Amino acid sequence: MSNLNDPRPPLPEWILEAYDILVTHATDVEDDCNTQAITRDTAVDILLTTDELTLEPEDTDYVLRRLLDRGYFYEVNDELRVTEPMD
Repeated sequence: MSNLNDPRPPLPEWILEAYDILVTHATDVEDDCNTQAITRDTAVDILLTTDELTLEPEDTDYVLRRLLDRGYFYEVNDELRVTEPMD
């Protein structure tokens, strides 16, 4: 999802690892766009209990904020929906 024209530095590897973990737990949304989503609470629980990363609650909030800010997810109510990478 890295954009070569984006002047911001790339996301740290641990945040991208968190994204990969969350995407594997996302489920299909019943819509016409084949969207996948995960609730915010479920995302936090997964990030706090995964063996792949060691995160504190504050870290999970930071991860989700960064992923939302960069467009990896968009939020609908309390649900984080996966944004498809642009080609």
